[in-house]
Amino acid sequence: MSKFDVLSFGETMAMWVAEHCGDLDQVELFHKRIAGADSNVAIGLARLGFNVKWLSRVGNDSLGRFVRNTLQAEGLDCQHVAIDPQHPTGFQLKSRVDDGNDPQVEYFRRGSAASHLGLDAITPQLLDARHLHATGIPPALSASCNELSFELMKSMRKAGNSVSFDPNLRPSLWASEQQMIRDINALAAHADWVLPGLSEGRLLTGYDDPGDIAAFYLDQGAEAVIIKLGAKGAYWRTAELEQFVPAVPVARVIDTVGAGDGFAVGVISALLENLDFAEAVQRGNWVGSRAVQSRGDMEGLPTRAELTHHNAQTAPE
Repeated sequence: MSKFDVLSFGETMAMWVAEHCGDLDQVELFHKRIAGADSNVAIGLARLGFNVKWLSRVGNDSLGRFVRNTLQAEGLDCQHVAIDPQHPTGFQLKSRVDDGNDPQVEYFRRGSAASHLGLDAITPQLLDARHLHATGIPPALSASCNELSFELMKSMRKAGNSVSFDPNLRPSLWASEQQMIRDINALAAHADWVLPGLSEGRLLTGYDDPGDIAAFYLDQGAEAVIIKLGAKGAYWRTAELEQFVPAVPVARVIDTVGAGDGFAVGVISALLENLDFAEAVQRGNWVGSRAVQSRGDMEGLPTRAELTHHNAQTAPE
C-alpha cells in the first residue's frame, strides 16, 4: 500500500462567529464556520498540496454534516470520520475582535461525538501515513481519546514515521493541572518534533529559559524542539544546533486565534519537504503572521501558489 502524507485526528466543531464586536450575550447576528486546532493544521497542509487523512467523529446532525462537508471541500480525506447516532457534534460561540485581543470563546462540547473516539478507530490503513500530527487537545476530551492519542503516537513512531506534537494546552478540559502536565509530557516523549509555546513550556517543564525547555524534551527523545515566542518569533534546538528566528513583522494584529496552528503548518510542511529547521521555522513564522492578520481560525492559511509567490519574493538575488 502506498503511503499518504499526513494523518491528523481530533475534534472539529461548528463555530458561530459574531458579526460585530461586543459581549456574546449582546450579539444577535452570527455566521457559521468550523473550528478545531487539529483540523486547522490538517486543512493548512492540504492547502499546500499534501494528501491528508482526517480521523474524527461527528454527530448524525446538521452540524456534523456541515463539518464533514466543509472539511471535504478543503481537500481532506474524511472516509475515517465516523457518524455517531447517539452523541451530538460539538460547537462553540466566538466573539469578534478587531484590536488584536483574544476573542471570547464559549464551548459546548462536553459529551460530543468526537469525545467518544477510541482505539477501535485505528485501522492499519491509517498507520500508513508518512507523518502524524497530534496535539494535546484530544487526550483531554475523554479517557478513550487519551488512549487513542497515546496509541497512535506510539504506533507511528514505532513504524518509523515522523510525529509532530503541539501541546496546545486547554486546562479547562483536564481533570487537574497535574494530570495535564503528566500526560502532555508523556505524549511529547513519543514525538520527533515538539512545538510548545513559551508559556506552555514553562508550565510543563518548570524551566524559564527556552534552551532549558528544549533540553527537557530533547532528553525525552525528541529530534527537535521548536518554541513559539509570540511577537518575538521562535527558537529551535536540536542535539547539535540552536537558533532564534525573528518574527515576520505585522502591521496590524486582527485575531490571534489560529496563529499557533499556522505556525505548525509552516514548520511541518517544510520539514516534510526536507528543508532544514531554520527554513522550517522561518516558514512557520510567515504562516503565523498571515494567521494573525486574518479574522477567523484558518482564513490566513496559504495555498501552495501563495507560498510559491512568497518564496519567489523573498529569495536572495
